[in-house]
Amino acid sequence: MSMSTVTLNVGGMTCASCVRRVEKALGASPGVRSAEVNLAAETARVELEHPTDLAPAAAALGKAGYPVTMTERQLQLQGMTCASCVSRAEKALLSVAGVIHAEVNLASEQARVTMLPDTDHQALLQATERAGYSGRWLDESRAGVEDPAQGRLVRERRHLVGAAILSAPLALGMIPELVGVHGWMAPPIVQLLLASVVQFYFGARFYRAAWHAVRNLSGNMDLLVAIGTTAGWTLSTWHLLNAAAGDMPALYYEASAVIITFVLLGKYLESRAKGQTLEAIRALTALRPDTARLRSPEGDRLVPLEQIRPDDVLVVQPGERIPVDAQVMEGGGHVDESMLTGESLPASRQPGDTVSAGSMNQDGVLIIRTLAVGHDTMLSRIVRMVEGAQASKAPIQRLVDRVSAVFVPIVLGIALLTWLIGSVVIGGEQALLNAIAVLVIACPCALGLATPTAIMVGTGIAARNGILIRDAQALELAHRVDTVIFDKTGTLTVGKPELLAFDTLPGTDAGQALTWAAAIQKHAEHPLAAALLRHAEAQQIDPRPANDFRVLSGRGAGGRVDGFQLWLGNRTLMREQGVSLEEWEDLAASHEARGRTLSWLAVDDGEVRAVAMMAFADKLKAGAARTVSQLATLGIDSWLISGDSEAAAAAVGEELGIRHVEAQVLPEDKARHVATLRKQGRVVAMIGDGINDAPALAAADVGMAMATGTDVAMHSAGITLMRGDPTLVPAALDISRHTWRKIRQNLFWAFVYNSLGIPLAAVGLLSPMMAGAMMAASSVSVVANALLLRRWKPESP
Repeated sequence: MSMSTVTLNVGGMTCASCVRRVEKALGASPGVRSAEVNLAAETARVELEHPTDLAPAAAALGKAGYPVTMTERQLQLQGMTCASCVSRAEKALLSVAGVIHAEVNLASEQARVTMLPDTDHQALLQATERAGYSGRWLDESRAGVEDPAQGRLVRERRHLVGAAILSAPLALGMIPELVGVHGWMAPPIVQLLLASVVQFYFGARFYRAAWHAVRNLSGNMDLLVAIGTTAGWTLSTWHLLNAAAGDMPALYYEASAVIITFVLLGKYLESRAKGQTLEAIRALTALRPDTARLRSPEGDRLVPLEQIRPDDVLVVQPGERIPVDAQVMEGGGHVDESMLTGESLPASRQPGDTVSAGSMNQDGVLIIRTLAVGHDTMLSRIVRMVEGAQASKAPIQRLVDRVSAVFVPIVLGIALLTWLIGSVVIGGEQALLNAIAVLVIACPCALGLATPTAIMVGTGIAARNGILIRDAQALELAHRVDTVIFDKTGTLTVGKPELLAFDTLPGTDAGQALTWAAAIQKHAEHPLAAALLRHAEAQQIDPRPANDFRVLSGRGAGGRVDGFQLWLGNRTLMREQGVSLEEWEDLAASHEARGRTLSWLAVDDGEVRAVAMMAFADKLKAGAARTVSQLATLGIDSWLISGDSEAAAAAVGEELGIRHVEAQVLPEDKARHVATLRKQGRVVAMIGDGINDAPALAAADVGMAMATGTDVAMHSAGITLMRGDPTLVPAALDISRHTWRKIRQNLFWAFVYNSLGIPLAAVGLLSPMMAGAMMAASSVSVVANALLLRRWKPESP
């Protein structure tokens, strides 16, 4: 029994009675041998029977109202191949003193470790290394160091190509035999050499994984591959060594080599999908600038971001990203915060307003006071949410592995009984051949092809129709989706404002007013200015720029045109210029109720008055309404969850017929809505395009990202819609249903061949040559069935 002593930082202790309650809670916790509580330091020194007893002790204190201070960190592991690896890695992490909880995700090969603040992080890495899984912390800077996951992907691709090249001569020689024609076959010694390299060099990973499975008393796909291919290779080699001079022995090297090659293909595709996790984290952290412009008595100077502390005063120039969470002290302008809110329009930020790290300052100089840096910023919280959502997903236990856990010992038992009983009844040599024939027919050729071939064909035809399915987990879950959550901006809408109305006062020349407005916006860079200029161009108006043009940050712009002083901007600017908007209020209220953004054009022609009002909004994408209708036909419930205003979100929901609408939702709240729906038993798909959608995309059962959006969203999603067309959402669900159906059909036929062939081989009615033929036939049927997916087409408009 290994003793462990830890010191806990306990919150909430205020008096002597608190000490007694803490001691009582710890004393009742199993595994706690003694506890020494210090009220002044708010700590408890606890002696545990075993490190794993820390978790119930911490839970007991939390339940008593005295939470233990703890930290959480994400660990990227390597070398995990099956479900038994999860328990081994978790056991290794929990054996380290100070670890409260460890959750390992097989799909992403990540571990989320909850621990005491003073836990030895290096000891955690050493513990996983001893268990056979090397690892590194996701939040560590790796500048100039090769990404291990990328290196592994390159190595797996190299092994796949090598195995395919060596297997090709063996497979090509086998094809004529399938139709009863004797074709060219490589000399036996050449077959032995080619197959041996594939078997023992490129297939070495399966032997290592099989050993882990045996040591943990479990069965998996890798163990099936190792047993089956070794049986085929051994039988072939035995025939080769015992063949009479001049005879052509029965060889099955091609079966073993092709199995290994196809399974390597599946492993490569899986590893490529797993790489999405780290890419999402890198894309998020890339939004944070490396330097900040610090204001000091000596002047402004660029310093590394690591040197910035709360309350430091920073200067952010136009076109620069804001490096920290901060409050605006001086200046003003428009800030692109789409990464947080999803809103396509930049937000006006004036003194007293807050800004977030990673946002883009579009115009105006901002003097800001630092509120939060590093791990405490909103951007860092989004990073941690993406990491946490991806790591907390339950590992997908693939159907093949579940069946293999039972199938492998059964096959081994049948082979052993075949040999033992046959040795008594028909003689030892024939019994051994029958036993090997059992292993040969049980070799998971069709089983190994069933999933990767269907995925290859399904994802290929989907990609040709603009749907990129990035990992098998998304494919496995998408066919069960019953709830779809849409982001608004850039997903259901175009993502940039359009001028929907240009209203003028009676008696005002609309063409003249539009010319004046376009002149003011001729050289402005605001998205609303671009929308106005597009409208003017459509009206064949090409005005000259205004004189004395100036940007009024966060309010609008002004200038002189045709001798008149003009102002174009929001209510704040109109109020500053003393312009009355009373006669516009009814019309303005109508536009604002539909979530539109308003600007006014004011002219000084003796009196300052507003002569025109412009209404801007983000237009719906062409296929948005049809998408919601198709989902409803499929029995799928649609939700709209947006960071935009309530009026804008409600208007879109009403127009599309979406009953469930939530507005002004921040990233963590989007992920919380997803989690709530999943707790209700729903299978949720999240559709988004922005950085603000990344946590929800990662938290959903299936994340679908628009390729017209950010890289972060795409890396966080299992499916990418390449054209940014919402009608691809029901199409993606449909192709996943077809592909999943093919996978199940393939697995069924693969097991039918095994179920029929094993008893025939066991009683000696199936020769090794026939066993090889049945394996080939099962593979052909599986591939042919998967190829039927090529006939799939998305529903026509």
